[in-house]
Amino acid sequence: MAVVRLSEEHVPEVTRVLCEAFYDYPVMRYVIGGGQADYGRRVSTLVHFFVMARVLRNEELLGTMDGKDLAATALVSYPGRGEAPAELMTLRDEVWDELGPESRSRYEAYSAACAPFDVALPPHIHLDMIGVSRAAQGTGLGRELIDHVHLMSREDTSSEGVTLTTEDPANVPLYEHFGYEVVGHARLSPELGTWGFFRPD
Repeated sequence: MAVVRLSEEHVPEVTRVLCEAFYDYPVMRYVIGGGQADYGRRVSTLVHFFVMARVLRNEELLGTMDGKDLAATALVSYPGRGEAPAELMTLRDEVWDELGPESRSRYEAYSAACAPFDVALPPHIHLDMIGVSRAAQGTGLGRELIDHVHLMSREDTSSEGVTLTTEDPANVPLYEHFGYEVVGHARLSPELGTWGFFRPD
């Protein structure tokens, strides 16, 4: 299936697929906190914010379609290119009002832990999130999306590579296999560590 650029009309489907993929992901559990009766709703709120951040900043929603259904998706951003619009700042405040100050504090701690990963890197694009629907897992769509992001970077004269982070230790050798190099590692709690990666073009 071909990788296509999605638009704001696809936000509900992008959010759905990423919620499936990231429901039990370590960062979600860390930021939102486990054991809450409304955990699923809170995951959806946070993921929707991440998706809308790309829309409002005119960045990239990518996907592969299986007929009319979204099978896999990725969010791509352009660090350092432009200021966040006021509408995004308003949405951010609404999200944290809903999720609460403890979740906001944990997310800000996570963001601060990741910030040093980019300090010494050349201009690049960032693969924020990538997810495959349950029905399409194991079909190679994740790799197709990653390869497409690599191509985007090579074709972008303002980019010299791709960055990403992972909080799943099992992903570290996988991304190294794809040509990424570890550029930083931080631990936020005994249960949560994060790794920063860069893949030069």
